[in-house]
Amino acid sequence: MSRKIELLAPGGDVNAVKAAIVAGANAVYCGLDTFNARNRASNLSFDELNGALRLAHEYGCEIFLTLNVVILEHEMSALFKLLNQLVNTTLDGIIVQDLGVFNIVKKHFPTLHIHASTQLTTHNESQVEFLARIGATRVNLSRELNLTEIKILTDVAHNADVLTEVFVHGALCIAFSGQCYSSSVSVGNSGNRGRCSQACRDEYEPTAMGNKHPLNLKDNSAYFDLPQLVEAGVDSLKVEGRIKGANYVHTVIDSWRKQIDTFTKTGALIEDDSNLYKVFNRNFTNKFLTGDMTKSMFTDNPRDHSFTHANEKSNAISVVQIHDAQQELSADKNAIDVLVKKKIECLDISKRELRFEFSGQLDQPLTVNVIINSNTDNSLSDNKTLQTKSFKIQSQMLMQKADKSVVDKSAIEKRFKTFSNANFDIQNMDYSNLDDNLSIPFKELGRIKKQVAFILNDSQKIHAPVDLPKLVNHEKTDKNKTTLSILISDIEDIYLCDLSDVDVYFKLPESFKKDNNKYIDIFLEHPQLIPWFPAVLIGKDYEESVRFLEVIKPKHIISNNTGVAYKAVEMGIDWIAGPLLNTTNSYALLTLQEGLNCKGAFISNEINKLQMRNIKRPENFKMMYSIYHPILMMTSRQCFFQQTVGCKKPSIEAGCMLSCKKETTVTNVKGISFAIDKQKGGYPSIYNHEQFLNMDIVTDFKDKFDEFFIDLTDIGSGSKEKLDKAVLLEHFQNLISGQTQAVDVLDQMVKIKTKQQYLEGLNS
Repeated sequence: MSRKIELLAPGGDVNAVKAAIVAGANAVYCGLDTFNARNRASNLSFDELNGALRLAHEYGCEIFLTLNVVILEHEMSALFKLLNQLVNTTLDGIIVQDLGVFNIVKKHFPTLHIHASTQLTTHNESQVEFLARIGATRVNLSRELNLTEIKILTDVAHNADVLTEVFVHGALCIAFSGQCYSSSVSVGNSGNRGRCSQACRDEYEPTAMGNKHPLNLKDNSAYFDLPQLVEAGVDSLKVEGRIKGANYVHTVIDSWRKQIDTFTKTGALIEDDSNLYKVFNRNFTNKFLTGDMTKSMFTDNPRDHSFTHANEKSNAISVVQIHDAQQELSADKNAIDVLVKKKIECLDISKRELRFEFSGQLDQPLTVNVIINSNTDNSLSDNKTLQTKSFKIQSQMLMQKADKSVVDKSAIEKRFKTFSNANFDIQNMDYSNLDDNLSIPFKELGRIKKQVAFILNDSQKIHAPVDLPKLVNHEKTDKNKTTLSILISDIEDIYLCDLSDVDVYFKLPESFKKDNNKYIDIFLEHPQLIPWFPAVLIGKDYEESVRFLEVIKPKHIISNNTGVAYKAVEMGIDWIAGPLLNTTNSYALLTLQEGLNCKGAFISNEINKLQMRNIKRPENFKMMYSIYHPILMMTSRQCFFQQTVGCKKPSIEAGCMLSCKKETTVTNVKGISFAIDKQKGGYPSIYNHEQFLNMDIVTDFKDKFDEFFIDLTDIGSGSKEKLDKAVLLEHFQNLISGQTQAVDVLDQMVKIKTKQQYLEGLNS
């Protein structure tokens, strides 16, 4: 085969980046200490990033920077400052979650290549097309997809001139990435801000199946699925692990490098994967990739499996056998440590030394000789040599006797001192061959400086700083009107439509029976209902959603899925972005409006009063907010019941989504219980024990929001008392209309509640 397969490695710190490079990675993704989704990694400083770029490019390796978190409004100035710096580096791409960043980069920093993060939950064809439209050059597909689904999406991506990457090794989230709020709800640290506390790895009270870690998946490894990934057309194979060290990164990347090279040359695979077990792992599974989601994907041990594997491999049973197996593995781990240290110890990312020699005489041009000293390393030996490069720039004008403006040491240093930056340290400025009392126009001196800067920037254009554009906050269409809307999911609740003139959204399922008109018939019979589409729609369920739109042709929809929205726009159907699209800033609203003709959006429930205060409404755009709903913690393609109450089926079958309806609870070691809910036609989900109820926002932002929303479905209610929906609707209407007594009534009715997210918001 001739097509290049990129091996993409994690780089949580400088040593991990170096280890990835020498192990043979084609590209490394890493983060700075801001705006990236691995705050627990050591990450890189900006100076280190520039050094890593130089080192990587010497080895033919690319560097991608993670900016894969949602951005808050007050952070936009800092983001612009960073982008102004990044655009003048040799960075090969940025990895992005926030839709607002797409808008900003496409308009103001178009030379930066955008990679859509896995946090964008990309799993259907039109989502890929949407991301291509707003500027993505690459899409990291959801790691829950199987090979058939990956091939379909990759074909679509390639037709849109977009590359695809797939996670092939490392930790697995049990939840759909970007749709997990577990950490945010339970401890105030959002996975959408890189602060996931890994609640899925937590210990819980033993379940009926005897599991203490019922949400804990094994690690992902597609080591033996390489031929199928190549056949699917995947462009990049991505290894997870930015919180893991250099030894882990080197071992995994070295193993994958050899596997790819062997397959490329011979068409055969290396059958030995033993090295992958010598570094941190939770045992391995490839069941998402094969589409065979069995109980074997789970492990009740969230810690390192390598020592257990050593015992199993050696069939160690006795104390002596176990001791010998552990000693052998420890020796192997030590050998890895020595090897990696040896390989990376000579790799240098320090700044290059810069020396300037200025010379000039009367009636001669001013000459600037630039000397660059840098360390050149051989990672396989102790050799370190000093490499020197130089170039000269001359003025286009001859130096004349000075009248007022003298080109002397102070004038030159004022302009050239800025070359002490993330890439260079000025060691010396030599003026010994520059005569006194000479002059050229300072404009010409500035031209010389720009030419020096161009060459020092690898002969790439220096981009002038871009100022953060000031957005106008447009008033809502009717300043004095704020409406209420409700969500239902049961045909028996349609009577609520007759009790008031509120908008009634009907929640469509995540799975549809093929060519079944059940939901089409509901909407044909009740045209006042407004379709509400879920966040995850894969394969035939996405296709059935599109068919629904084609038949019903509703005036407008609410969609938590940009793929469905993309199709709606093609059909001339208006749409509003749902709360699960994680909208947290004005620029995300602009992306939705300008990129996909969106008519309005729910603002994320993860942000607090201060964080939403300065979000600016685009022109003719609705802003909405959910004030009452069950708090979703996570949604999964796996089954939560296999490890809790048990299930007779050995694996998830095609009919499970449509036919299974169950609920149970799990209780963590702190005694807090969470409701596990599986509706017919829905994915298994976990909900917080409290309902979200935020009545403060109705008075705090009565002029900001066009619509407040309440969820009157029974989904995720667990064992909580079922409330009279008609009575709830009446009192919420009273609340919206300004009747203060409604606050006390609702406070009494909804006994188990919280508005903590509105108070705490997203941590920086």
